[in-house]
Amino acid sequence: MRFLITAGGTREYIDPVRFITNASSGRMGYALAQAATRAGHKVTLVTAPASQQIPRGAKAVKVVSAAEMFQAVRKNFPACDCLIMAAAVSDYTPVKPSKTKVKKTAKTLTIKLKPTADILKWAGQRKSKIKNQKSKIVVGFALEDKNLRANAEKKLKAKKLDMIIANSPAAIGADKSGVQLKTACCGWVKFENASKIKTAKKIIRRIEKLSL
Repeated sequence: MRFLITAGGTREYIDPVRFITNASSGRMGYALAQAATRAGHKVTLVTAPASQQIPRGAKAVKVVSAAEMFQAVRKNFPACDCLIMAAAVSDYTPVKPSKTKVKKTAKTLTIKLKPTADILKWAGQRKSKIKNQKSKIVVGFALEDKNLRANAEKKLKAKKLDMIIANSPAAIGADKSGVQLKTACCGWVKFENASKIKTAKKIIRRIEKLSL
């Protein structure tokens, strides 16, 4: 299979030196890329800044912002069989970033934000519309601090995904991760806490079964 995998936390710059981001380490996305390449698949990894090493055999596309990640996904989506959106994409970006460093003053600073593009929703709507290709598999992640299954299932349906992988904020930056997984046609499956590479291998095997 040809996998397109996103990883890391995007950065939305306020000025040339300051940005809005999140605590994502990129480990799960990189683990998925490693597991997929080791299973013999072709992998394109679209990665926001992360400290992980690019898995051997994967093609890396480095981005910074949510807009750059969307551009890279749109470019590579037609050639993939499966998109896994493991990246922590910023939900908002500054309306008007400053071209120069914002100086500190005694006044309150207000930063106006606007929503970023919903890459996962775009992919879910687009997966069946490419001519002469069968429908692609689109996999999303849901990080939920309450009502985990209910909120993840809403995301699965609303964005027309084939699979949703849900976890809690405790997974951010952790070496190990326990996740819960649901496909569009089946019930929930729980993977107990394990190293992210072990969890990634299980996820890739589930996706392989979906492709049959």
